[in-house]
Amino acid sequence: LPVLEASLALHQRHWSHSGEIILASQGDLAACLGDLGRLDEALLLRRDIYAKMVTLFGMSHEDTILDGKVQRWDEVRSLSIDQLLPAARRSLGADHDLTLKLDQN
Repeated sequence: LPVLEASLALHQRHWSHSGEIILASQGDLAACLGDLGRLDEALLLRRDIYAKMVTLFGMSHEDTILDGKVQRWDEVRSLSIDQLLPAARRSLGADHDLTLKLDQN
């Protein structure tokens, strides 16, 4: 965890112009927090990452849709139905793997 926190700080300091690098670093940190059982902290960070992805890439981008799907199921069900699934159908197509997975849920 300390290594990932230091890595995120380094990315924020030296690559602040690259949202993708920072989001990836934050994603690694969120995954680590989840692995350590610090689920509330991980969920807060995942929500922040998702909001930034929507801003950076838009709702219809495959990475945004995928990130929205990894949120806690009970909190994202309505998001999947109301926003993620239509966005996936529009941008990825009805036969795309991710669209089909969202549709099954």
